[in-house]
Amino acid sequence: MDGLALHIADGVIGTPVAAGFAALAVGVMAVCLARGRADLDDRLAPMAGLVAAFVFAAQMLNFPVLPGVSGHLVGGALAAMLVGPWVAVLCVSVVLVVQALVFADGGLTALGLNITNLALVSTAAAYLVIVVLLRVLPRTLTGLQVTAFVASVVSVVVAALAFVGQYWIGGGVELTAGLGEVLGTIAGVHVLIGIGEGLITAVTVVTVARVRPDLVYVLRGSRLAGAARPVPATRGGAA
Repeated sequence: MDGLALHIADGVIGTPVAAGFAALAVGVMAVCLARGRADLDDRLAPMAGLVAAFVFAAQMLNFPVLPGVSGHLVGGALAAMLVGPWVAVLCVSVVLVVQALVFADGGLTALGLNITNLALVSTAAAYLVIVVLLRVLPRTLTGLQVTAFVASVVSVVVAALAFVGQYWIGGGVELTAGLGEVLGTIAGVHVLIGIGEGLITAVTVVTVARVRPDLVYVLRGSRLAGAARPVPATRGGAA
C-alpha cells in the first residue's frame, strides 16, 4: 500500500471520494474561519501562530506503520486547548497546505482527505473529550494534564481510524493485508503515537497554564488551582 496512514498520498483513496471530502473540508473550514474571527484577539492571534509552528514541527516526525505507510504526531488536541476548536482547525489546515505544497508531504488531490482527518476529525474528537473531562475533573493542573493527555490519545487514534474509513468507502489501491488487519495495526500503532503526543501536549499546556492561564483557551472564564494569576489588563489595551 503506497501512501501514508495520516498524510495520505495521491491515489490511495479514489478520486470521487477524495473530491467529496475536499468539498467537506472547504465547507467546514469556511465555518471555522467565520467563527474563529470572533475568538481572535491580541492574545489569541500570536498564540495561533506559535501553535501552527509547533504543529508543523511535530508533524514532520514520522513513524513507520506498514510498508509505505507511516504515522506521526497530529497536534489537534494541543491546538484545541490553547486556541479553541475553530482556530485550531485553521492552524492545522494551514500546516497541511504548506506541507503538501512545499514539502510534498501528502498528495494535492488528497489534501481534502488530510484536512478532514488531521484538522477536522482530530480537533473535533479532542475538543469533545476536553469539554467532558473539564466538567468532571477537578480544576487543577493535574486535572488539566489528564485532560490534555486523554484528548491527545483519542484524537490521534480517531484521526487514524478516519483514514481507514475513507479507504473502506473508496480505496484506490490494493491492500497487502485484510482491512481488519490494517485497522488493528493502524489503531495499535497510533495508540502508542497518541501516548507520546499526549505526554508532549500535557507538558506544554500545563507549562503555559502555570504562568499564563489566560492564554489557554479552555481555561477562559475559569480559575485553575495552582496556576499564576492572569496578567491584568493595562490602559490602552489588554495585557
